[in-house]
Amino acid sequence: MSTQDQARALMVRHQHMVKNREQCLLSRAAAAVGMTAESALLNDAQGKNSL
Repeated sequence: MSTQDQARALMVRHQHMVKNREQCLLSRAAAAVGMTAESALLNDAQGKNSL
């Protein structure tokens, strides 16, 4: 595996971890205000989650 391939794999893994962390935090916040996690994640995925 080349250095470029390793760097790409690390970046993809990092982005996946960040996305999972954001979804987890969003789910917890949604539960705290009484929303379902599914609706919170759906709104975020559609770009409707504006602050």
